[in-house]
Amino acid sequence: MNTVKLTMAQALLRFLDAQYVSMDGEETKFVKGVMGIFGHGNVTGLGEALERSSSDLVYIQGKNEQGMVHAATAYAKQKNRLQIYACTSSIGPGALNMITAAATATVNRIPVLLLPGDNFACRQPDPVLQQIEIQADYTISATDPFKQVSKYWDRIVRPEQLMTAAVQAIRVLTDPAETGAVTLALPQDVQAETYDYPVSFFHKKVHYIERRPPVQDAIERAAALIASKKKPLLIAGGGVIYSNAMKELIEFASAFQIPVAETQAGKGSMHWNHPLSSGAIGVTGSLSANVLARDADVVIGIGTRYSDFTTSSKSAFQSEDVQFVNININSFDSGKMNAVAVTADAKEALKALQRSLEHLDYRSGYKEEVIANLKQTWDAEVDRLYAVELNEGLSQTRALGVINETLKPSDVVVCAAGSLPGDLHRLWRTAEPKTYHMEYGFSCMGYEISGAFGAALAEPSRDVYALVGDGSYLMLHSELVTSLQEGTKITVLLFNNHGFQCIHNLQRGHGSDGFGNEFRYRSGDTGRLTGSYMPIDFAANARSLGAKAYTAQTAEELRVCLELARKETVTTLVEIVVEPGTNTSGYESWWRVGVPAVSVSDKVNQAYQEMQTQITKVKPI
Repeated sequence: MNTVKLTMAQALLRFLDAQYVSMDGEETKFVKGVMGIFGHGNVTGLGEALERSSSDLVYIQGKNEQGMVHAATAYAKQKNRLQIYACTSSIGPGALNMITAAATATVNRIPVLLLPGDNFACRQPDPVLQQIEIQADYTISATDPFKQVSKYWDRIVRPEQLMTAAVQAIRVLTDPAETGAVTLALPQDVQAETYDYPVSFFHKKVHYIERRPPVQDAIERAAALIASKKKPLLIAGGGVIYSNAMKELIEFASAFQIPVAETQAGKGSMHWNHPLSSGAIGVTGSLSANVLARDADVVIGIGTRYSDFTTSSKSAFQSEDVQFVNININSFDSGKMNAVAVTADAKEALKALQRSLEHLDYRSGYKEEVIANLKQTWDAEVDRLYAVELNEGLSQTRALGVINETLKPSDVVVCAAGSLPGDLHRLWRTAEPKTYHMEYGFSCMGYEISGAFGAALAEPSRDVYALVGDGSYLMLHSELVTSLQEGTKITVLLFNNHGFQCIHNLQRGHGSDGFGNEFRYRSGDTGRLTGSYMPIDFAANARSLGAKAYTAQTAEELRVCLELARKETVTTLVEIVVEPGTNTSGYESWWRVGVPAVSVSDKVNQAYQEMQTQITKVKPI
């Protein structure tokens, strides 16, 4: 057997460089490169291997471990999970910084490979710098918490263990039903230890992502249920886009006159102006989609995991005889809502289900004008919100209207947290797939700028915009510097509304007078954060990092700033000053939160009673 002597780190890189995926006959190199921040736990191991590597792997220097993993996640999401970046950190705090982003990837079913440094496997120098010592179990280190947020986890304590662990890691990363964060913990001494690896371990390996066909019995059960119903509703989740099943979705909906609602991950599955597009579903949904959901007697979920925002905390579906059909590659998701489960690839399942329903000569009971009237009413409401003018200041919905009208249909918008996801889900008019990049599985603050950088790496021919609130910007904007370093332009549209206004609105909607959520000075009178707003100059902050920056306080100024930003060749920030509380809410939606059962406040007590009334409408599914 031919062998080659390599360190474990060198062998890992050589293995990753040889991995490919093939889907629908198109072959793609699976690992594009490595994002990393070096410390004593990885610089002389994996760092040396990267420095001396002759592979095609690209190295990108992160600025924050969480931020770089967000960027890698966004890259994989924009690539439809067919190409990834690995991420490496040192031990201790560097490793732990990646956990939030690891959870974000796993919740969203996005592949990302994490390579945190770890304690010495030999234990001779223990305790080393940044080591966590658990006296009751000395095998525990800072990498153990990754177990809770990873789809596969392993610790390589001998260099030859790499051969098993690496194969399993790639298996999970390339499995659309199981993918998410994968963690290989790399003790710093083992990274540098050698083994005579078989040369065959480094041969090119193609992993075939095969479309899972549906079982015919499942298709027939689903078709029989749908055929017995008159008011079906399709819910398009992220699985529609990952399966590239947009064409099949439209053909299916058109064949049977079924309206389509979209989740955050599924938005862009259908052109916003398609006659059967009813818009967003759930807590952040449109009036048209939520009315249809309320009255639906069968809901056909495609590639959705039915989060509480999609189901309005399971209150969205009010018909007494409503039933569910779920198409999902993951059986865990296809079985939700006590559904007739079709565990299969979305594209293949839709085609099979369409054939069965055509054989049954099925047609929904909707009259065309009913769907058209709902859509027309909602489109008029979006037009109204886009045109809202205040006596003073700029409303958030007006700002979004200007942006939506100014950006090109092919431009990509990236968002994750705050009040913007709700307004974007409801109001943003998508014309092309893969232009609406929302991380709302975890709704992780700080994803926006890192995610925009990752999306721009994935699609260099498109202009990419990070839509971010001032709260998320302050939490994590370090990869703005990385975008400048890499010459990868993103445009940051920063909505400055003086605080965490999304949660401020939420607490006031449930009896609070407002507490601890605005960026105000501490008042000498009240002893609380009730003083004047803090005058933070975000544009100046961006300029200090090397970006171009503009500020807009009116719709006209915003339009001008957007045009100027497009002409810039480097990362640019536009600070948009908007009035707090000018976001959208309502539209036949409800979200369950924990309201105190007793309070000294009459407003809180009233909010509790209103919550209890809403809970009675929840479907016990």
